[in-house]
Amino acid sequence: MSPEVPPPTRRALLRAGACGLLGAAAGGCGFMPAKTADAKDLAPVRPRVDGDLVYFNWADYVDPSVFKGFEKEYGVKVVQSNFDSMEGMVAKLNAGNRYDIIFPTAKWAQRLARGGRLRRIDHSALTNAHAIFGTYTYFADPWYDPGSAHTVPFTMYKTGIGWRRDRIGDLGGSWRDLWNDSVRGKVFLLDDRDEVLGMGALELGLDVSTGDTHDLDRITGLLATLRPRLRGFSSDSYNNLLNGNALMTQAWSGDMAAMLNQAKDPSVFGFEAPGEGTPINSDCYAIPWNAAHPGTAMLFLDYMLRPENVKKNIEYIGYPMPVAGTEKTYADLVKPFPQCLVSADDLKADLYFRNGGRAAEDARDTAWTHVKAG
Repeated sequence: MSPEVPPPTRRALLRAGACGLLGAAAGGCGFMPAKTADAKDLAPVRPRVDGDLVYFNWADYVDPSVFKGFEKEYGVKVVQSNFDSMEGMVAKLNAGNRYDIIFPTAKWAQRLARGGRLRRIDHSALTNAHAIFGTYTYFADPWYDPGSAHTVPFTMYKTGIGWRRDRIGDLGGSWRDLWNDSVRGKVFLLDDRDEVLGMGALELGLDVSTGDTHDLDRITGLLATLRPRLRGFSSDSYNNLLNGNALMTQAWSGDMAAMLNQAKDPSVFGFEAPGEGTPINSDCYAIPWNAAHPGTAMLFLDYMLRPENVKKNIEYIGYPMPVAGTEKTYADLVKPFPQCLVSADDLKADLYFRNGGRAAEDARDTAWTHVKAG
């Protein structure tokens, strides 16, 4: 039975060229200075309607019915813009674009906060904050934002391998499965620097965020043996698997959970978390220092934390959200595909991508350029 083609990937369709933007944004907290930010710009604000919400996120990452409910309840409009990479998001911020709510990954939240680009968030002003911080103690003081002073967690996910079970049977539970000769020319890697280098690092038993040039030489050497076998680099896990362009692909767990649960015959597909380790990540809500409507952003954040809205969004995007009372919704969603499961316990595995210094980030950029060039 042929599965229906669901919407495009929740994360991003295009990540190409991202490393070219890193020069101004990477290297510790090497942002352009927030020249006009002062204490007032960075101070927390109370939830209140102070204009329409200017929203900046990955495409198709919030259930449209949740947007509509927010607009109706508060009499505002949600003005959506989308980015296709963290580097692209930061480039827009550096160019002076103003957004009320953004969704950085953990390491980018750390960079933004250190660079004076995020307002502080008063958790006591959020009626639903206890549903996160009262249950998920990891997020009460995460490594990327001490005290969650500038962020509230949005989603959690891990990276593994998605594949066409109907075409190649079962896999071996290792990142080495990507080198399987039977799928040569039908393999995609994510178009993402950290994910690809991190995969190579895990296969070699190295730190996922290593910036050591010797380590990176080993990683690029390993990936050079995989490069001729690839069909390409793409973050569109959905359609590459559905249309047969890919028989195997590096993929985010939430994308696979959403796709598998929309397919007419989910047994056609599989997702594995390789035994060498799987990168773990989380996305955050954050309010930029120059947001024009930070009060509305706070209202939106609190609205998104209501358990009924969290449940809708989990079912829509396939990613767990660390809000008490919604765990069963996610567990039921991924029950047929247990390796997609991500819990707060996984976040303690220290497999997050971390920020390095300028030299380390430059070395990773260079390694990624070599990998992409083949």
